[in-house]
Formats: sequence, C-alpha cells, structure tokens
Amino acid sequence: MNVNGYEIKPYANLRGAYLAGANLKGAYLAGANLMDADLKGADLWGAYLGAADLEDAVLTDADLRGAVLKGANLAGADLRIADLKGAKLEGANLEGANLWGADLYRANLEGANLEGANLEGANLVDADLEGANLAGTILEKKDDKDPKIKELEEELKKYKDIVKSLKDLLNS
Repeated sequence: MNVNGYEIKPYANLRGAYLAGANLKGAYLAGANLMDADLKGADLWGAYLGAADLEDAVLTDADLRGAVLKGANLAGADLRIADLKGAKLEGANLEGANLWGADLYRANLEGANLEGANLEGANLVDADLEGANLAGTILEKKDDKDPKIKELEEELKKYKDIVKSLKDLLNS
C-alpha cells in the first residue's frame, strides 16, 4: 500500500513521514518506525501497530479506535483529542505522551508506562489501568479549578496565616 509516496508495510521505516489525514484504516504496521511522523487526523481505525516506534509522533485528532498498539513506543507522542476507544495499549510506553482530551473509553492500558503523561480531560471510563505506571501523570491542571474553589483556598490560606501568627504570639 502506498500513501503520500510512502510504502506502508510491516517494519517499514516511516521516520518523519508526513501522513496527516491518511487513510490507514486496518493497516498492518507491526514494528514500523514512525518516530516523529505526522499522523495528525489520520484514520488508523483497527490498525495493527504492535511494537511500532511512534516516539514523538503527532497523532492529534487521529482515529485509533480498536487499534492494536501492544508494546508500542509512544513516548512523547502527541495524542491530543485522539480517539482511542477500545485501543489495545498493553505494555505500551506512553511516557510523557500528551493525551489531553483523548478518548480512552474501554482502552486496555494494562501494564502501560504513563509516567509523566498528560491525561488532562481524557475519558478513562472503563479503561483498564491494571499495573500501569501512573507516576507523575497529570490528570488536572491546578489552574483549571473552579474560581470559587480558588477563592476558598485563598481565604483558607489567610486563616492559616492568622492561626500561625497567634501561635507565634502565644509561644513568645
């Protein structure tokens, strides 16, 4: 299969390839090198990307529903608002990946490395995260809090400062 002048096949070297918007539905790309590839808006529905290297790839708004990414390297990949419903990501490396707003409904992330990944606004309903590394994972930015909560936190801080001052006075 040829797409945008690139031969799409298992173990293909597609490093840095421009495949934005490409129709790769059901493509078999086992072990392919897709480092730094631009797959923005690509249709990868049901594609097999097991053990593929997608480090720093751009997959923004890509359709990865039901895609198999078992053991794939997605470290630093941009998966903002990507559709990963039912994707199989067992053991995938998603360290530092940007999954902001991604749809991971019923995705299998069992044993995946999500260290430092941005999952802010991601749909994780019924996602399997058993044994996943979630160290340093961003689930919500502190700045995105409701303004009323921010206001209450500021008031609480003032009271804590007053109590500390009173304790200091009593102890002197």
